[in-house]
Amino acid sequence: MPEIDLGATPLRELNAALHRLTPETNESHWIIDNPAGRHAIAAGLDVPVTVEVNGPVGYYCAGMNKLATVLVHGSAGVGVAENMMSGFVHVSGDASQSAGATGRGGLLRIDGNASSRCGISMKGIDIVVRGSVGHMSAFMAQAGNLVVFGDAGDSLGDSIYEARLFVRGSVKSLGADCIEKEMRDEHRRAVHHVLSRAGFDGEVDPREFKRYGSARKLYNFNVDHAGDY
Repeated sequence: MPEIDLGATPLRELNAALHRLTPETNESHWIIDNPAGRHAIAAGLDVPVTVEVNGPVGYYCAGMNKLATVLVHGSAGVGVAENMMSGFVHVSGDASQSAGATGRGGLLRIDGNASSRCGISMKGIDIVVRGSVGHMSAFMAQAGNLVVFGDAGDSLGDSIYEARLFVRGSVKSLGADCIEKEMRDEHRRAVHHVLSRAGFDGEVDPREFKRYGSARKLYNFNVDHAGDY
């Protein structure tokens, strides 16, 4: 189990070592100490290893993640798990703006709050936020699930496509073309599945969530809706 102290080892050296790993590696569990908010820690991984980071991280931690499990024991800066392809990223604290942005797959779990634009342009990723999310979350979200235990800020789901948004608390306002939708059994099962994968099985009842999604009025230009674009 390699243990790297970023107070002594350059970040570039750490990431280079992680990028050299092959799927057959015996070094499958890495411990990172003293991250001190450095940017792009464990970015670009594409092997099924586990990386534990003991402390807060800066921008784009676990960005472009593929297959790996990245556990952040602290808070994360802008763009954690940005453009994630697969795997699991778990932030035990809060996350700054654009958490999970453009993510295409995998699962992002945030135990605290997420700031603005959480899940912006998500394309298949599943995101679970135990706290609340800020304004413009799920802006232009195309696919995947955003599950929020707490509240959502202004303009949730603005210009949304086919992503599914589930919020347990209140929503300050909905963005253009985002509406509340019926919460059917199939959607409760979907919430249960995402929560189970995130390690929240049995902690909260899926029936407590409301569903939000696209009204599908902005897919094609219509002069009657010109003011909404």
